[in-house]
Amino acid sequence: MWADKPKNGAGPIFYGWAIVALSALSMFFSGPGQTYSISIFIDYYIQDFSYSRSFVSGIYSVGTLAAGITLFFVGRAIDRLGQRLVMGAAGILLALACIWNAFLTGAVMMFIGFFAIRLFGQGSLTLVPNTLVPQWFVQKRGRALSVMAIGGFVGAAALPPLNTWLIHMVGWRDTWLIWAGLLLMVFVPLAFLVVRNQPQDVGEEPDGRGSRAHGETRTQRKAMQEKSWTLQEARKTRAFWLILFCVSVPAIVNTGVTFHLVSIVEGKGLSISLAALILSLMAFIGFPVTFAVGYLVDRVAVHYVLAMTFGVHIVSLLVLLAINSWTGAIIFGVLWGIAHGFERIVLSIVWPNYFGPRHLGSIKSIAQTVMVIGSALGPLPFGIFYDWFNNYTAILWLMMLLPATALVFALLSPKPS
Repeated sequence: MWADKPKNGAGPIFYGWAIVALSALSMFFSGPGQTYSISIFIDYYIQDFSYSRSFVSGIYSVGTLAAGITLFFVGRAIDRLGQRLVMGAAGILLALACIWNAFLTGAVMMFIGFFAIRLFGQGSLTLVPNTLVPQWFVQKRGRALSVMAIGGFVGAAALPPLNTWLIHMVGWRDTWLIWAGLLLMVFVPLAFLVVRNQPQDVGEEPDGRGSRAHGETRTQRKAMQEKSWTLQEARKTRAFWLILFCVSVPAIVNTGVTFHLVSIVEGKGLSISLAALILSLMAFIGFPVTFAVGYLVDRVAVHYVLAMTFGVHIVSLLVLLAINSWTGAIIFGVLWGIAHGFERIVLSIVWPNYFGPRHLGSIKSIAQTVMVIGSALGPLPFGIFYDWFNNYTAILWLMMLLPATALVFALLSPKPS
């Protein structure tokens, strides 16, 4: 295989870009475990099982919380076994979870199904590429992560309308089976075939830098080496804890809004199809924004860019509160897409930039666990407040406090030394 042939930087194409492409595919195939995909199934679950919205929200939240707690062990496995093995195994397990969800019969199976697709989809298949790409890039890390993020945005744009269409054509149970087949036939073979854990495995160096034959001195190579913090060292810094809070905020707010978006839109007298359009618009807008942010974080201190992210979040929530027409919904979709474009890059690059790549599996798994737990906490209060007040106004105002606090915390979190 091409990937197994030592190149020593002499090849015309840096293999790291193949890693980026496969990582983008991993982000796409995390889709069955992402809220923007699952949200399309929720009303069918409520209808077929005669459950209340808050009850399904509670099952989803508890399942997501359990997945978040378990995700730490995936991070440890990445550090010990490598991304190639863990990515392939996660793809297989996510396919099995999709099959499980096709045969749901009640609340217990629904909980296990939510737990599995969140752990292996939203958790593992986003954690692995976010630890893999930083192993291959240093100087161009922001740009590489922005290319990787394409997979996530394509998934966010394609899956809501695709799931809607598939459920209409074959039903929600067979839709889960279709995703299982795609994972097993497309993603898993490519993961084992393409992924290599680090540039040294194929005789290359990060960013495609060559050996001395390319004129690079030992001093230059040493200057490019990053200090890698252990998890224990990172936990002693203030930045670690403040950034942890920051990464939880988009998970809480975005998951809550996305999970209930169909209901939010219907409550404003707008059509269900508009909810799918908003989700797709978010992805289409966020896609080009990631490239701009990828270049920005290579040049501007990442905590300033993180603060900008939360500023956009606040504005988008204000617009969501006020919308009562298609025009307002489109404006919200655009702003939400900009916020997603920022956070996709900033929340991925802050950890390797602050603490280095060597122990990134353990460190990033803590961050990913916090994000998954945050996403578990999001839907339930939205469901409870809706059952109490028959609208989402109060919870949206309450949620706005989170990005406001995170904006301040981001400004107080420069890179530790």
